[in-house]
Amino acid sequence: MSTVINRYILKEISIYFFMIIFILTFSLLMGRILQLMDLMINRGIHLADIVMLVFYLMPSLLIITIPVSLLISILMGLGRLSLDNEIIVLKSSGLSLYQLMKPIAFASLCAFLMTATTGFFLVPYGNFAARNLLFDMAKQKASIGIKERIFNDDFAGLVLYAEEIPSHGDYMKNVFICDTRMLKEPTTIIAQKGYLISSPESMQVTLRLKDGSIHTTDKNLTTYKKIDFSSYDINLDLSASIGGKNRTIAKDSKEMSLPELIRKSRTHGLKKTVLKDFIIEIHKKFTIPFACIVFGIIGIPLGILKHRSGKSRGFVTGLIVIMTYYVIQLGGEALGETGMLSPAIGAWTANAILGIIGVYLLIITAKEQPLMPACLRHIRIRTSE
Repeated sequence: MSTVINRYILKEISIYFFMIIFILTFSLLMGRILQLMDLMINRGIHLADIVMLVFYLMPSLLIITIPVSLLISILMGLGRLSLDNEIIVLKSSGLSLYQLMKPIAFASLCAFLMTATTGFFLVPYGNFAARNLLFDMAKQKASIGIKERIFNDDFAGLVLYAEEIPSHGDYMKNVFICDTRMLKEPTTIIAQKGYLISSPESMQVTLRLKDGSIHTTDKNLTTYKKIDFSSYDINLDLSASIGGKNRTIAKDSKEMSLPELIRKSRTHGLKKTVLKDFIIEIHKKFTIPFACIVFGIIGIPLGILKHRSGKSRGFVTGLIVIMTYYVIQLGGEALGETGMLSPAIGAWTANAILGIIGVYLLIITAKEQPLMPACLRHIRIRTSE
């Protein structure tokens, strides 16, 4: 009988879980849809690249939506069972609250493993692959965006004009460039040929000019200099091409796997701020998956509370708990970064606080005692009168 009940409760939670995770992930992705559509429509980026970029961004969204969906699905599922008095029937048949925990514990463990796998492997790979894809998209925009006999200002501080581009597009003829990156000395560059050279190692696209001259004047136009060259390289700032920030080859902490974070944190001579950032990211690899266990514990007593609104109450309660959790988490990380707390303690503060509250509520609920202390209930009754 217990196996049938466990499957029944697990099925009730799973329906809400997959529905909520789809809605939340799609909602978070909608915030970037306009930027992605701008890349495709106005920037000339291929649809296949946009689809791949969305695919690489999905893990960073799932690591948030999986714990959130778990908590809300537990509250809504148990809330529905409680509203229909099914929880009372199960207890009357001799099942204790701890026996009813088995399907919730199984669901929390599955969500823990999904979040841990996503955080350990998929998120670092996805973030780094997305950065490389953005570079490839910017390189593509640099090559397809330059048209002959049209002034191109897609590159920060540069205006580029090419009189002729052969059909194969390997180089440009009779190149004219206005360089305003140094405001004190605006520069005009003229070259017979220009080549676009990309370097994945340094994450840069270079415009190599051949057989030309550099013409420079000061701000007051009192002096003039001319320099002839056989070869001259200009590093192009591609941030304007894709609407993003200029990036370097060095991995960000969010793009590193756990072994890479540990290895980097042991590097000698690191600044304290950088070291604290690495330590916090290391602990976040564990704290975010562990939030699934915490949400499972605190979701049981809150979910079986008798209430008329049932599902809607579970959704609202879930949002309140999630907001509380992330406010505490952000506060703990901020205190860890400033040095007021140990980075490890700051990263685990939210799980510790909500975990203790969840265990307390679970024990009180299992003993059939009211969650609200008698003194607070007395104050509430007198206030309502």
